[in-house]
Amino acid sequence: MTTNLLEKKTFQLEGMGCSACAKSIETAINKVNGVEECIVNYALAEATVTYNPQANVEAIEEAVKKAGYQAYIADSENQDKETLENNRQEKELVNKFKVGAVISIFLVVTSLPMMTGLHIPFIPHWLHNPWLQLVLTTPVMFWCGQSFFVGAISALKHGTSNMNTLVSLGTGAAYIYSVAVTFFPSFFENQDLPADVYYESAAVIITLILLGKLLEHRAKSQTSEAIKKLLQLEAKTARVIRDNIEQEIPIVQVRIDDRIIVRPGEKIPVDGEIVEGESSIDESMVTGESVAVKKTIGDEVIGATINKTGSFTFKATRVGKDTVLAQIVELVKQAQRSKAPIQKYADRVTGYFVPIVMVIAIVTFLAWWLFADNFTLALIASINVLIIACPCALGLATPTSIMVGTGLGANHGILIKDAGSLELAHKIKTIVLDKTGTLTVGKPVVTDFITLNTESEKEILTLVAMVESKSEHSIAQSIVEYAQKQEIVINNPPVNNFEAISGCGVQGIVDNQLIRIGTKIWFEEIGLNPSKIEDLWDKEVFGKTNAWIALNDEIVGIIALADALKESSKFAVKQLQSQGLEVIMLTGDNQKTAEKIAQEVGIRRFFAQVRPEAKTAKIKEIQQNTGKLVAMVGDGINDAPALAQADVGFAIGTGTDVAIASSDITLISGDLEGIVSAIKLSKVTMRNIKQNLFFAYIYNIIGIPVATGIFYPFFGLLLNPIIAGGAMAFSSVSVVTNALRLKKELI
Repeated sequence: MTTNLLEKKTFQLEGMGCSACAKSIETAINKVNGVEECIVNYALAEATVTYNPQANVEAIEEAVKKAGYQAYIADSENQDKETLENNRQEKELVNKFKVGAVISIFLVVTSLPMMTGLHIPFIPHWLHNPWLQLVLTTPVMFWCGQSFFVGAISALKHGTSNMNTLVSLGTGAAYIYSVAVTFFPSFFENQDLPADVYYESAAVIITLILLGKLLEHRAKSQTSEAIKKLLQLEAKTARVIRDNIEQEIPIVQVRIDDRIIVRPGEKIPVDGEIVEGESSIDESMVTGESVAVKKTIGDEVIGATINKTGSFTFKATRVGKDTVLAQIVELVKQAQRSKAPIQKYADRVTGYFVPIVMVIAIVTFLAWWLFADNFTLALIASINVLIIACPCALGLATPTSIMVGTGLGANHGILIKDAGSLELAHKIKTIVLDKTGTLTVGKPVVTDFITLNTESEKEILTLVAMVESKSEHSIAQSIVEYAQKQEIVINNPPVNNFEAISGCGVQGIVDNQLIRIGTKIWFEEIGLNPSKIEDLWDKEVFGKTNAWIALNDEIVGIIALADALKESSKFAVKQLQSQGLEVIMLTGDNQKTAEKIAQEVGIRRFFAQVRPEAKTAKIKEIQQNTGKLVAMVGDGINDAPALAQADVGFAIGTGTDVAIASSDITLISGDLEGIVSAIKLSKVTMRNIKQNLFFAYIYNIIGIPVATGIFYPFFGLLLNPIIAGGAMAFSSVSVVTNALRLKKELI
């Protein structure tokens, strides 16, 4: 089946209780004919399914339903439904926890005389009556704990097991035994069995697990906070001009080519191009840069960024799901839905976890009852095993860290396409940097402005800027930008007889003075001889792109331009090298230019005159020669194949859409220091994942043996089921809380 026929859909899931549920759903969907891949994210309660025409949405939804859960397409239409469902679930958890907590506290307090063997005057003996405890415990079991039993029965029907199975078996065993003792106390006395009841244990365990679920629910909602913040950035309305009438409309009604007015302090509604006016715009939500960017006619503006100073009108070029903000949100969501390779190990364990725990519980019960002839110990130990085991912690260990890490990256202008890229980034040993647009600005920048008469320098630059402002050539634009930075005001008087001579330069008349700016060859052709004054200036100037200046047929100066290094390039390269990474430059420029840039930035190894089609082969060659992970950083269309070939591809966000689409990580600001931040983010996220997995594994490795009562004969150590329930409830909360610590990491 060809890949262009494949479809990918994201389904919102309902009814999951733990990561074992996620595994069951993943298995059920993967069995659907035509499904190529299914990834279920327990933390997000989502399934991302890639399928061919043999499968369809209805077949996938039906497979999930047969597995005992619900699925529906996660799109903008269902977004409100998802929010309402989350709010409903939280409200239900709160109400059930409150009821369970009140009853559990009462049961524990009234059981204190029995548990401690002390006489407590303010607690009458009749309050510990088994019949009263039965009446109070039953609503906790079958209303507060309803979801556990429904989930367990559903899993049983479908031949699977999950956390609900463990909780239901543990609390159910305590409750049923207590009910039997309540109804038939004489039978247990005749059989030499303890006639004790464990109602308080069953009620408290369910209440504690509900508390854990509530805390987990709230903590998980914080892991996707980055997406919520991004969505909140979007403007709600736009002030458009239609039929020469200014009107305010909802942002969803904005169309491409609409002319939109933006005033100071307002958010820009959608992406577009300024057609009238100028301003400074705060683009920090996209680039992470706090300094406002000056924008004028012809410049692009990004939706959701904030207009700081002037008013302007722009033409909408991208709306809806095509805006930069919408694409950022989609990339973050895509990364959060994906699975890191490290998660496969946890998934394998989760698949066998619940059945193994059930076997351990049965063996524990039989061992204590048959071999130690201790029914009470057998019952308590087996309940402890069932209750203390927690597959949730294993299932949450990786996805929660990935969600927080990718969200943190997005907030700092680093967009990560999938979890696999995030995991690989910190393992990179070699980084290959494209030159133009990556290490350098990517356009000509004025480096030198020299005149024969320094006293008239400002006057000459003013005249030059006025003439060049009439040209659309990139060199002309760079000269005008340089003049503006020197506080040159470009206005009246007008330029007369302006002429742009292709391949030569421009000329015009200002205040009856003829101004020419152009090449040396052109000047020689019109009878001006630059060679007479070349010796007056540093030869290094002539190694750059030169724009000669003539005033009334007399050469008066020269402007030198070059593709200058970005301000951050040298520092970023130094930082990468200090981390033990080999930095290589790759460029299509000649050897001399490449050598000069490499020396400036501190790169010791470079490849020059590499044709666009040969870049991919060069990356492959470096991979084979080093045998290590290689990253490629680029911004152009010709970099796209090389970005795809690299183990990790970094696209400069100021570059082309094709390069961004081919990359694994996008640096929106175009600042190379973003590579350093991305690698650090990868390191701290992977460290956080390993911590989570350690907590999850060590908790179960230690908790389950202690729960079996294996240490009881030696140290008299036996867990109370209430403690086991509390430990189980808070294990997953501790994992999610640890993941949330990533928010405090500085990248």
